Amino acid sequence: MVDIGAIGFDKGHVTLDDQTLRTQLDVIIDPLGKPIPFGEIVGDADAKKALEKGSAPQDYAFALKVKGQYHGQKLDGTGKIGGLLALQDAARPFPLQVQVKIADTSIALAGTLTDPLNLGALDLRLKLAGSSLGNLYPLTGVTLPDSPAYSTDGHLIAKLHEASGASFSYDNFNGKIGNSDIHGNLGYVASQPRPKLSGALVSNQLLMADLAPLIGADSNAKQKARGGNSKQPATKVLPVEEFRTERWRVMDADVEFTGKRIVHSADLPFTDLYTHLVLNDGELSLEPLRFGVAGGKLDAQIRLNGRTTPMEGRARLTARNFKLKQLFPTFEPMKTSFGELNGDADISGRGNSVAALLGTSNGDLKMLINDGAISRGLMEIAGLNVGNYVVGRLFGDKEVKINCAAADFGIKSGLATTRLFVFDTENAIIYIDGTANMATEQLDLTINPESKGFRLFSLRSPLYVNGPFIKPNAGVKAIPLALRGAGMVALGVIAGPAAGLLALVAPSGGEPNECAPLLQQMKEGKAPKTVKG
Repeated sequence: MVDIGAIGFDKGHVTLDDQTLRTQLDVIIDPLGKPIPFGEIVGDADAKKALEKGSAPQDYAFALKVKGQYHGQKLDGTGKIGGLLALQDAARPFPLQVQVKIADTSIALAGTLTDPLNLGALDLRLKLAGSSLGNLYPLTGVTLPDSPAYSTDGHLIAKLHEASGASFSYDNFNGKIGNSDIHGNLGYVASQPRPKLSGALVSNQLLMADLAPLIGADSNAKQKARGGNSKQPATKVLPVEEFRTERWRVMDADVEFTGKRIVHSADLPFTDLYTHLVLNDGELSLEPLRFGVAGGKLDAQIRLNGRTTPMEGRARLTARNFKLKQLFPTFEPMKTSFGELNGDADISGRGNSVAALLGTSNGDLKMLINDGAISRGLMEIAGLNVGNYVVGRLFGDKEVKINCAAADFGIKSGLATTRLFVFDTENAIIYIDGTANMATEQLDLTINPESKGFRLFSLRSPLYVNGPFIKPNAGVKAIPLALRGAGMVALGVIAGPAAGLLALVAPSGGEPNECAPLLQQMKEGKAPKTVKG
């Protein structure tokens, strides 16, 4: 038996070539000349915590330089480790410090390895940064969503010989994703049949723009910056970037996320966000996905089944008590309104992108607005040039009170068709008929006004809105106005949708809801009273 107490050498060179993992590494190991105390690298606070756990970590004795490829991606890094003979001392934590860049991901860690010969446990400060969280998948096997550029700093603890599988916890981390802050705790267990990620995340100030990559709704330039390989066509509105469902069956997840305050532009009055994400054997659910919006709530239950090809998806949405004066805070005529928006949607489809899901979708969409106002100025605020034209043709430059706006669409194979779409204003009742084709992104709508009371319209022909979603056309049809309301009643086509929309009528601010009498008349097969001019 030979007991070696000390050994010295000038330089070591280690190479690794693993074709299966597409990993080739060259590691140069150099003596530091004199040991560096653990506290000088990790800081006094972390050194004190390590000491409190039982024994003082060893000093750093060697410097590392590493180059090569890891999982086919370029790797370059430096670091420091303890003495090589000290690897035999399972009782004393072995010091480890590394800074490495793999592709566009930067990793910095400093801390200790317990029982190094048996890879017992890790206790490290871990900093991560990169262009997208989704790019961590090839490096770690952990499925994370696409995101803007991010950085995090937290405490990584790993127990590598647990009976249920190696466990990792990333505790009390802080960071940024895009321009949003992020904080929380995550745990990862390499369990069977699949590893599982769990935890809770909080953002105190969340930018809506930082959520866009989740559904591929960021710009082509931003997609390219985070490593995305799809391009949104200039002629399309609905996002075409595909979800990476092949990654969803690699692991399970159970994560809660809270956005305490949402920062947005004036035309997006979201206030907060909460969701509970569960990923189980390729099926992803967000139940609930809840936004605070304009004094009300948008509740959604979303399920995406990545086990099927193409993916199957279903979304149920409930919008309640959106206050119109908060939806349009810069529109003066709405500031005194007690009106609200309420709505329901239940939509299912197949496809691996938002565009594909909606382009194949089936379902229903209902919406009700009471006690509002409309004008060309409002259309400008909303950025709707076509709406500006239509409102101008109907009402000129005046602001017009809306007693009630009611919409009921049936959706089949991506084609949304009006069952009932009506605006009851102080001047007229406006009927809208037609379709919105989400597969081809084409509108085809006809707008028929009926004068009300003694305020007569000068318009004598219906209007049309047609063409692509991204830039629709509008104009006057070369046919006279029909008795649209009377015709609908005669056909008996509005009674059913009107009855269904009555369920959305709710009192607002103690004021009577003017949608109730309108829909009740329609339910009974009566057209609202109008005077033709």
